[in-house]
Amino acid sequence: MKFVIDNWSLILVAATSGLLLLWPAIRGAAGGSLTPADAVLLINREKAVVIDVCEAGEYAAGHVSGAKHIPLGQLANQLPGVVKNKDVPVIFVCQSGMRSSSAARVAKGLGYSKPLSLGGGLSSWRAASLPVEKG
Repeated sequence: MKFVIDNWSLILVAATSGLLLLWPAIRGAAGGSLTPADAVLLINREKAVVIDVCEAGEYAAGHVSGAKHIPLGQLANQLPGVVKNKDVPVIFVCQSGMRSSSAARVAKGLGYSKPLSLGGGLSSWRAASLPVEKG
């Protein structure tokens, strides 16, 4: 007990660093966030499905090439019909990454094992000079 009292600051530093090391794993369990490069790897290697959860006007203005469109409000009803295999990675995209994070949580609740959100949304996709379709 004397050791704990004498070295409380070292114990606090060790506990804090441990939590910081575990944070990505904890966050990933809730539907992690991807970089555009990681998303491209998942699309090419694991045949990930890209779902754009923007509204119709935003989707028409520009979306990730090959993305399927399901507005966030209709996701719970339409996702099981669009993505039947619940073990395939599903990458959700919106303009900034906020709605896609919500979509990943909804998909997790529907039983999808690998729901992911594109960090930074379509803005980060465009910043990485990756292809965008219109219409």
